[in-house]
Amino acid sequence: MSTNAELKDTPGYLDPMSEPAEHEYAGTGETANVGSVPRITVHGFCLTDATMRVAETAMEDRRMSKAHLKLDMGGIPAAIDVFAQAPTPNLVMVESNGQREELLNSLDQLAEYCDAGTKVIVIGNMNDVSLYRDLIARGVSEYLIAPVNVYQLIGAIAELYSDPEAEPLGRTIAFFGIKGGCGSSTIAHNSAWALGRNFQSEVVITDLDLPFGTAGLDYNQDPLQGVFEAISSPDRLDETYLDRILSKCNEHLSLLAAPATLERTYDHSEKSFELLFETMRATVPNVVLDVPHTWNAWVKNTLLNVDEIVLVAEPDLANLRNAKNAVDMLKQLRPNDRPPHLVMNKVNVPKRPEIKPEEFAGALGLTVQASIPFEPQLFGTAANNGQMISEMDGKHAVARVFDDLANAISGKVQPAKVVRSPLGGLFSKLTRKSG
Repeated sequence: MSTNAELKDTPGYLDPMSEPAEHEYAGTGETANVGSVPRITVHGFCLTDATMRVAETAMEDRRMSKAHLKLDMGGIPAAIDVFAQAPTPNLVMVESNGQREELLNSLDQLAEYCDAGTKVIVIGNMNDVSLYRDLIARGVSEYLIAPVNVYQLIGAIAELYSDPEAEPLGRTIAFFGIKGGCGSSTIAHNSAWALGRNFQSEVVITDLDLPFGTAGLDYNQDPLQGVFEAISSPDRLDETYLDRILSKCNEHLSLLAAPATLERTYDHSEKSFELLFETMRATVPNVVLDVPHTWNAWVKNTLLNVDEIVLVAEPDLANLRNAKNAVDMLKQLRPNDRPPHLVMNKVNVPKRPEIKPEEFAGALGLTVQASIPFEPQLFGTAANNGQMISEMDGKHAVARVFDDLANAISGKVQPAKVVRSPLGGLFSKLTRKSG
């Protein structure tokens, strides 16, 4: 029997001890490397309740939304019984607790009923390199060692159907203001600028506030086309068309601007922006979405499917209530994703009663990713000049805050640990039922 150290050098090996640390969110930095699963059919045959629970959780994950997953108990014998009478799906997933010869013999029987093109994932309990090689030689696509976690399972399925020659997909980062006027757009624009500069990689900032967007003003740009044209012509939308309507802000940053006019209403459906986001992800490494402070089907769908979420809030009670609602919703919709980044903006406004940022974050089960002081002269001058803070004064403390935030949302820095600091009596006002 081989050791875990030996197995870790084996292609496809996933360490069963790599369960994420438990906190209020199940998601951790591990999710950053988990891809989405395409539109396939999967039939799983579990032996243990633990594996069944993991598979059921995977079924509900946003990355599996396009796949059709069916689960049964019974392991390989049950799979043989089913596929002796029915065609096999795109992927068969079977769990076994048998010893080496028993497992290989049962897989040989299953192979008699597998259609050409069907992939097989085996979940077993033996850490054996020679077994792994025998399984791969028999045509098994992947071998996972129990107990598996959700990230391993989804990641293994996604890896089987990824195109090795395809360009890696870009990451989508949504900035969402918890309350109107909290400065989410300003934070998004400065962070996108810092992201492109710090990593010397392409970034597209997308202004989704179609009637009132300010990205064009902030970057001193006045493009004739932008988001509205992109979503209004889905039959024309491809990488070439997207490149034509982007406005170049600097070497690494491009803008897809909002029309910022009231000549029409913008009543878009839940899926209106999906093709645009997919096209951008196939084009650039980083897509920053400036999401307006509103709540409708397409905003909810956007927050459900992005890779990273940045919540921007001011340190008062109304912001805390809204943040609590948003965080609870995100936990429900994205149970296997890392928690959102929390940015506290306009901190230390003179004579304004404020909730301490650490207490604000603790009430949400989060940590403060960035705390930005109230600097009306600095931000006002930058806005009037159409400049970012770092362009005005790269050595300013606020510029360094945006650099740190860009590093965090890049996915290359692990998020800080969750802090727990309940807000006590003040926070209880938000949960008290009216009598």
